[in-house]
Amino acid sequence: MNRPLQSASPAATAPAAITAAGAAPLADTAAIRSIGARWSRLRPLEVLFWVVAFAAAFVLPRGFLLLNELTILALFAVSLDLILGYAGIVSLGHAAFFGLGAYSAALLAKHFGIDPVLGLLAAAGLSALLGLVSSVLVMRGTDLTRLMVTLGVALIMYEVANKLDWLTGGADGLTGVTMVPLFGTFEFDLFGRTAYLYSLTVLAILFFVARFVIKSPFGMSLQVVRQNPLRAAAMGVNVNRRRAAIYTMAGAYAGVAGALLAQTTGFASLDVLDFHRSADVLLMLVIGGAGYLYGGIIGAIVFKLMQDWLSGITPQYWQFWIGMLLVIIVVVGHDRLVRPWTWFKRSGGSTSS
Repeated sequence: MNRPLQSASPAATAPAAITAAGAAPLADTAAIRSIGARWSRLRPLEVLFWVVAFAAAFVLPRGFLLLNELTILALFAVSLDLILGYAGIVSLGHAAFFGLGAYSAALLAKHFGIDPVLGLLAAAGLSALLGLVSSVLVMRGTDLTRLMVTLGVALIMYEVANKLDWLTGGADGLTGVTMVPLFGTFEFDLFGRTAYLYSLTVLAILFFVARFVIKSPFGMSLQVVRQNPLRAAAMGVNVNRRRAAIYTMAGAYAGVAGALLAQTTGFASLDVLDFHRSADVLLMLVIGGAGYLYGGIIGAIVFKLMQDWLSGITPQYWQFWIGMLLVIIVVVGHDRLVRPWTWFKRSGGSTSS
């Protein structure tokens, strides 16, 4: 059964496809590329999704600030999906890259007044460097060790930003950030239309770059690493090198998401490095589904809309209802939850009377 926007999860079928392509290391490259090409084809529903997303900037009269935040959260979720869904690395400190990107872009805009795109590139480079350096630690030990190392890196970044108050503003945040017009032409308006189009364009470009990487032989080998690292190593795959590469890429993506937030809001604070950022993006992937790039986008949309809607109804208890949704997802299962027509089928496949 097809999932929304994309065919059955490549993360689940890639190892079998690689095995079918041949037993040599990484199998037959031509056959793998052929499989990736089939998975990479755009479906009509995908085209509709992106057309509607861009058309919203010209059709909707308002709500661009919320749409901009949704777009940034979607990119942040996609960045985590690269390491969690495709490399099997669970992170509790993904906010470290998000926060570094936010502060980098904000400081460059405040002190140098550079073009936002250059700020994005600088934020991506610094966050990628942090990902590359910290990957040396993340690759060591077991899954639990990696989990705690990612959390430790985020806590260190938070404390560094807090102590360097002369640079970051500390607990008060970095104020006085003024963004120059994009490409010297497009000014960031108060309604957020330019910010939304800017963030959505960046999301679309990076999403399809990630899609290309995931459908390549490198991406398929990552999925083998996620499911069985020992077997991947026996096939000749350098497990740690591939994990480090995707971890660096994910760090760059998260840094760009943080930079977009700082650039479109004109503000950066310790909140971008807080633990709740890492926890929230994990919740988005649980809701949308990991190992499926659109899952990050869907999860971000559902999470943010539920947060705004529930906080308007029950400001004190909105977290209870999101927690209830997570419990339902765990009990029922994500695949069954999004396919309600299977709820009343017995294990043999017949519908109960």
